[in-house]
Amino acid sequence: MMKTVILIPARYASSRYPGKPLAELTLPDGTRRSLIRMSWDAACAVRGVAEVHVVTDDERIADHVRDFGGAVIMTSSDARNGTERCAEAIVTGGLDADLVVNLQGDALLTPPWFIEDLMAAMDRDALAEVATPVLRCDALTYGHFREDREAGRVGGTTAVFDARGHALYFSKEVIPYIDPGRLPDPIPVFHHVGVYAYRPAALRAYIGWAPGTLEGLEGLEQLRFLENGTSLACVEVEGHGRVFWELNNPEDIPRIEAALKEMA
Repeated sequence: MMKTVILIPARYASSRYPGKPLAELTLPDGTRRSLIRMSWDAACAVRGVAEVHVVTDDERIADHVRDFGGAVIMTSSDARNGTERCAEAIVTGGLDADLVVNLQGDALLTPPWFIEDLMAAMDRDALAEVATPVLRCDALTYGHFREDREAGRVGGTTAVFDARGHALYFSKEVIPYIDPGRLPDPIPVFHHVGVYAYRPAALRAYIGWAPGTLEGLEGLEQLRFLENGTSLACVEVEGHGRVFWELNNPEDIPRIEAALKEMA
């Protein structure tokens, strides 16, 4: 078994939602818990993980995590995305791991089997240096993606990959293109879920590369791996009826609280 460590990047200075990791949600039993605590709980529910750490540059977040008994690795404020923060953390934290999982601090609804499937895929595929989950779109989800783009809104990210399951590209456009009059079954469009499993060598390489043109245009951190020839496995996972929205804006809180009630 590979020794796996989960890192939860968390920053206070979010442009869309300052202080988001410390925002509180109401649980089905009426108690309240912070977003970062619930993300920590989600990480601890994953089987086969040796360590969990919150990775932050903010003392307010660090103090809160320590108060509930969590582990913290402090990093600089220079990280431009969660992958860079994880790359810094394995050095500053002196982590000894075969696999590092990046579970974003606003992804509290991520099912544990998504991460377990990534761990298993990396154990099987020696060529993959990074892995990330993808979900095949059903007709309803695909319709929502198309509606968002036609209205000029950026919806979810989609992924295309080769016969081995290794990524060819990720985009905020809906790819591949499908003739509206010839929608196949099953639909060959996959929704990317923003969780990553990295071999430590891939993280160390990442932090040494400058952001590329495609990463800058799409605003997708994982494209830096593809622009530098890194093998990134897309692992198809199943939702099993679970919702797994991220908390990006204050308006998302009621929707996530409703999802928590349905899961109770």
